[in-house]
Amino acid sequence: MELNWTLKKFNELSPAELYAILQLRIEVFSVEQHCVYQDADGKDQPAYHLCGWNGEALAAYCRLLPAGISYQHPSIGRVVISPQYRKGGFGRQLMTLGIEITMAQFQDDIIIISAQQYLWNFYQSLGFSPISEPYLEDGIPHIRMQLGS
Repeated sequence: MELNWTLKKFNELSPAELYAILQLRIEVFSVEQHCVYQDADGKDQPAYHLCGWNGEALAAYCRLLPAGISYQHPSIGRVVISPQYRKGGFGRQLMTLGIEITMAQFQDDIIIISAQQYLWNFYQSLGFSPISEPYLEDGIPHIRMQLGS
């Protein structure tokens, strides 16, 4: 299966696209992971939103943030694959495309992420290295990682 990838700024998202993004983030980060946190954190507006669609179904998503929003370098966050599309290699496709776009869009060779600790090996396989000790973010173990130098 091939996903249709789209990249849009916040103000380019249709109401239906924004709804699908928020619905997927809540489904996975709040409901599935039993995490209560403020998802609408004010960082969506300056972000680019990378979406992988299967027809009208949102299968994969992440947001790409310029430097100065979360970290001094650009970052990729809210990385999520819909439960129905896991094990299809879409996480790797999403991150590979996200890395390429982030470096090109923000003209920086460093990307910072706050990775859930259980995904550490996945992010390492993409070239990220840990730059912090593990820490709790919204009650979930995370580790800060960096790509590039």
